[in-house]
Amino acid sequence: MQSFLCTVCGYLYDIQSAERDVEGNVIAFENLDPDWVCPVCGVRLDLFNPVESDRVPDITLDRREK
Repeated sequence: MQSFLCTVCGYLYDIQSAERDVEGNVIAFENLDPDWVCPVCGVRLDLFNPVESDRVPDITLDRREK
């Protein structure tokens, strides 16, 4: 399943976080209702970008003392 990353908050829509239908089957991002919004920040589907893997890029700063 293709993963999609919210460009506003970084929420990752993937196999683990995906919406499910009444039978418990994963709903692919492409098949979400057009009115679906990010569960974290509330933006629309068009503000998500496909990502190559299920890994989220590490955007934390390295705060170790040198």
